Amino acid sequence: MAKVRFASGENVPLEMHKVRIVQKLELPPIEARLAAVSEAGNNTFLLRNRDVFMDMLTDSGVNAMSDQQVAAMMVADDAYAGSATYERLEAKLREIFGLHYILPTHQGRACENILAQVLVKPGSIVPMNYHFTTTKAHIVLNGGAVEEIIADAGLEVTSDVPFKGDMDIAKLEGLVATHGADKIAFVRMEAGTNLIGGQPISLQNLAEIRKVCDANGLILVLDASLLADNLWFIKTRDPDCADLTIREITRKIADLCDIIYFSARKLGCARGGGICIRDEGLYRRMRGLVPLYEGFLTYGGMSVREIEALTVGLDETMDEDMISQGPQFIAYMVDELVKRGVPVITPAGGLGCHIDVMRFLPHVPQAQYPAGALASALYIVSGVRGMERGSLSEQRNPDGTEVYSNMELLRLAMPRRVFTLSQVKYAIDRIDWLYRNRELVGGLTFVEEPEILRFFYGRLAPIGDWQEKLVAEFRADLGDSL
Repeated sequence: MAKVRFASGENVPLEMHKVRIVQKLELPPIEARLAAVSEAGNNTFLLRNRDVFMDMLTDSGVNAMSDQQVAAMMVADDAYAGSATYERLEAKLREIFGLHYILPTHQGRACENILAQVLVKPGSIVPMNYHFTTTKAHIVLNGGAVEEIIADAGLEVTSDVPFKGDMDIAKLEGLVATHGADKIAFVRMEAGTNLIGGQPISLQNLAEIRKVCDANGLILVLDASLLADNLWFIKTRDPDCADLTIREITRKIADLCDIIYFSARKLGCARGGGICIRDEGLYRRMRGLVPLYEGFLTYGGMSVREIEALTVGLDETMDEDMISQGPQFIAYMVDELVKRGVPVITPAGGLGCHIDVMRFLPHVPQAQYPAGALASALYIVSGVRGMERGSLSEQRNPDGTEVYSNMELLRLAMPRRVFTLSQVKYAIDRIDWLYRNRELVGGLTFVEEPEILRFFYGRLAPIGDWQEKLVAEFRADLGDSL
């Protein structure tokens, strides 16, 4: 991905690929969108994809494959055991990360399940820069507890700090001193942090964490699902890494870690996942769970076609032009929204553009799930499906009280090589219109609330008739526009 200055003076991200296969989209009228989101219980996860114009729910499993990935799928060695296809994946992971022992899985949360079952015991503590929903759920289900010790800058919504995903080293040392190293199941770093705006971690911070782990005999685990974006940020934001290749930066990161796991639905633009392990003893402790939960050791729940696509996709992740598109498209969207006064997380991170809902909807209390309400409102006025990343994504305390998120965010993910710039501009325009009419948006309340991971399939209803008023104002302002 290149960024060029047009003769007009505008800086525009320029795609370094061409589109050769297209998929038709539909943009239902606003009345149909209101009916669809009502049927879905105001949960964007429950919308039917045929009712969605721009799917910005996630970048997980919806990134566009390259021609080389699709071609590789045609030469897969279709065998239950001993497949040459798996051997190619294993060799590529060893080449990129330098960790010898490999366990394939069907996706990232399968990796989390295996890690938690093997390493987490009742009373264990897992310090991390910030949690991810399924990661935390697996740790808690196995009797452990999560301690988020992100540096203070990570929770500053508006900032120019380049690596807001970094861990607070003093807090890590204090945690070990207070509880003892035996209580620490492992130290987990997420590169970058999904729930607080896709903010990256720095190579220096990871090196400092490594020193603490070495001094206390702790295991350092890296969730590399969003590593592609993080690599680009290290390359462009860390002067010490400006002259390094993406492969060199990747190896420097990997050399600091004991275990690296990832979801290939994000990293590699394919489907599947994997765990890369340095120590043979840890590998043997985890190995038995793969046939139990995933499949045999040479496919791990993936089809061989997915494995071939993943192998090529991992190699393409080492290409600057490939990994730069997401961050540059996201930065463009963030910059354009900032120009319009729309509150967003800055600096622009990876994964997607993140709207700061606490400033967007200050009149909607957290108890009424403002980020979920804004996701519903944006779908109604645009057909754009985003994802709530706030209190709705948390889980209640054992006594039934709410856990309020540090941030209320509406995440608008940017799947790789999927959208055109005109589509991104459309989303910006509708967000701008909604911000200028933000007083119309009200809150939500649960009508069906699952106990675990409620944001996936819970159902909510609007408090009052604000959605009908939103539709009426849209029609009054934009007339017959969809």
